[in-house]
Amino acid sequence: MKSVPPIRNVAIIAHVDHGKTTLVDAILRQLHVAEGEDASQDCLLDSNVLERERGITILAKNVSVRHRGIKINVIDTPGHADFGGQVERVLNMADGVLLLVDAAEGPMPQTRFVLDKALKLGLKPIVVLNKVDKPAERHDEVLNEIFDLFVELGASHDQLDFPILYAAGRDGWAVRNLSHDPRDSILPLLDAILEHIPAPKPVDGPVQMQITSIDYSDYTGRIGIGRVRRGVLDSARPLALVKRDRTVLPCKIRALYVFEGLGQKEAAQVACGDVCAVHGIEGVDIGDTLTPVDFPEPLEPIALDAPTIAMMFRINDSPGFGSSGKYLTSRHIRERLHRETQKDVALAFEEVGEGSFKVSGRGVLHLAVLVENMRREGYELTISRPRVIVKTINGVRHEPVETLVVDTPDATTGPVIENVGKRQGLMQRMHAAGGRTMLEFAIPTRGLIGLRTRLVTATSGEAIINHRFLRYEPMRDDIPQRPNGVLISMEAGKANTYALDGLQDRGFFFVDPGDWCYEGQIVGEHCKDNDLVVNVQRAKKLTNIRAAGADRKLFVAPATRLSLEEALEYINDDELVEATPGAVRLRKYFLKEIERKRNRDYDWTRAG
Repeated sequence: MKSVPPIRNVAIIAHVDHGKTTLVDAILRQLHVAEGEDASQDCLLDSNVLERERGITILAKNVSVRHRGIKINVIDTPGHADFGGQVERVLNMADGVLLLVDAAEGPMPQTRFVLDKALKLGLKPIVVLNKVDKPAERHDEVLNEIFDLFVELGASHDQLDFPILYAAGRDGWAVRNLSHDPRDSILPLLDAILEHIPAPKPVDGPVQMQITSIDYSDYTGRIGIGRVRRGVLDSARPLALVKRDRTVLPCKIRALYVFEGLGQKEAAQVACGDVCAVHGIEGVDIGDTLTPVDFPEPLEPIALDAPTIAMMFRINDSPGFGSSGKYLTSRHIRERLHRETQKDVALAFEEVGEGSFKVSGRGVLHLAVLVENMRREGYELTISRPRVIVKTINGVRHEPVETLVVDTPDATTGPVIENVGKRQGLMQRMHAAGGRTMLEFAIPTRGLIGLRTRLVTATSGEAIINHRFLRYEPMRDDIPQRPNGVLISMEAGKANTYALDGLQDRGFFFVDPGDWCYEGQIVGEHCKDNDLVVNVQRAKKLTNIRAAGADRKLFVAPATRLSLEEALEYINDDELVEATPGAVRLRKYFLKEIERKRNRDYDWTRAG
């Protein structure tokens, strides 16, 4: 039996914002993998601009380091629920996990989800209590909560015997003994990986490699990433690609790479147990297996998360069409969506009409990230309100339901329960400790659209909100829409201070004086439940007759600026979001008032 090179494969799993990427940064710096300009950056693995801006990992990343002569493949996983499907897949490449838990917050919903997946795969865990430098840290209590979670999830005796480390990722240290060990290095964490994470077992026989992640290159097309499960992967040998439906396709690897540091290194062969990237195989997809042509033995297919949210992407037909973008046609949008689906298997799209595309994904954030990337690349488009994807099971319509967890101060528990209840959320659990209450609900996915903003407002910004797909259930009752109407611009032109000042008692505005607006654009929220057409361009009439109050100083409150995600959650069925490189605007589907009156009974399910 051939020996396996000294390797450890470990995935870092945690709830969002518990410090995974920051910890990896510390490892890379102290092992001098990141030097020069890279060493001064935060979130080294978050290469996407939006990842850096939002402070979240969107795509799983592979990196390798060497410690005491042993190669450690580290997989940094997303923490946000909208990208949780990647976590399930990439765990198949690991032999163990680092479970990071915030020493103040403790286990959160995504902690439960990722740990459950890791335990079911039989992976060896190492628990890292991160951010122990926080004033509010409570590591002893959190450790008890973690142990209870392990027991609740059915961990084996071996998994329950997990090693514990205490860390402050931002300061770059980890220790086994919080009281006595020096806090000057991250290396104790790497020592723990070598000691507790098992090395891959050598498996002789015909090569087997399953694709667990997909990347994309403009030069070589799709890139399949996975772990060699059996034998040795040789780039010179002809292979077969066994698809999920067991179709066998002959193929040839154009280039083979292993992960070294922050990059990749070309290799002629990859040994059993190592993680690699294969280039140049046409049509490669998640769950496909690479095998010899004469022995096409596939591995069990990997389950893929089905999309739960859909939006309509349309060409921009607003009056400001083409003012700031360079990709304007349906052909441009179609090509861009096709490229995105080549690397994001959780995304799907279909053309449903001239210039219209139904795009499906795992959540509002998932699709909002795509739209934000597109508009920054120079695309102009309009997007409809998110809609849940409904299934018919045994003749009954079912909708996706999610587990919603809200961590809020005790004093704001009532408003949270009230707001979630209005959206058909059913309380499952309630736990109070340390002046805060943890509320868990089962809520339809459509009830989550726009809920975050309301809960943040109701709790003065102190609520911590998380959700996770649970299952499909029969459709629940209707969910109330936005309670207030909107203010709609009457004509095109720049918003005027005089006009906005006179309209302030009608609501609040999304535009500032000097902003260009067009007829049918939503310029604010009405204080009542009906829509109101207003003239925000109206200027003060000039006269030589002095009027009372003529010298009154005008003051207009600053505009409320909605992010793209907030805008998508804000709009109603008869409204659209216009996304361009220069601006994010809200508008009515029908721009002219007479058209809106004629189509008062329009079927918005057709419009998207």
